[in-house]
Amino acid sequence: MTPAPMPDDWQRALVIAAHPDDIEYGLAAAVAAWTSAGKEVHYLLATRGEAGMAGVKPEDAAPIREEEERRSAAVVGVSEVEFLDEKDGVLQAGPELRKAIAGGIRRHRPELVVTGYFGATWSPPGQSPAFLNSPDHRALGQSALDAVADAANEWIFPDLPEERWSGVQYVAVSEMLEPMHQVDVTDQIEKAVASLSEHRRYLELLSDTPVEEQARQIVGMIAADEDGRHEVGFKLYWG
Repeated sequence: MTPAPMPDDWQRALVIAAHPDDIEYGLAAAVAAWTSAGKEVHYLLATRGEAGMAGVKPEDAAPIREEEERRSAAVVGVSEVEFLDEKDGVLQAGPELRKAIAGGIRRHRPELVVTGYFGATWSPPGQSPAFLNSPDHRALGQSALDAVADAANEWIFPDLPEERWSGVQYVAVSEMLEPMHQVDVTDQIEKAVASLSEHRRYLELLSDTPVEEQARQIVGMIAADEDGRHEVGFKLYWG
């Protein structure tokens, strides 16, 4: 079945992720398309990715990764980036994380909530074997979906100071292999490459390959059809 275009009857989106750089592995191209069309997009990150830089102590890595994420977001038109200060590497799906995310949803008041793929394994199209997905990604994704309902219910987490928010119309989960909906990002590929390249210190530790080359290879995994168009795919759920 050919994926349908993403709905357009919304104005504000909240992209929820576990770590700095998660959004830039594909989703940022869709963000660039949305902001270029006049949509407002905010980011909510559970952690500062402080456990993600080999040889760099968490207390030193956290400010580096936060600053890289803020610069990366700015490239694709996002000025609101909030960090929840959860601990990197040990996120647990459950009431505590749901509460933190629900508070963020109430603060940002989106009509569209977006999060990354959170299945147990993942693989780029045509590649095998599959990779194990991060425990943080799995915990974050499930908690983000649950938090949409939590944010709308005044009797769940009643001690949150923010007023409940029931305005989420759609929840979109990144999907590479069997998307139900897609966003054409052909004109945004260069912005997506530039956005990921802002994670310079992080990427330099991952490989000796120049940062811009790494970013282009990673962003290049976004599906391209026979006409050379690129799309970011999603599974879409009612809010």
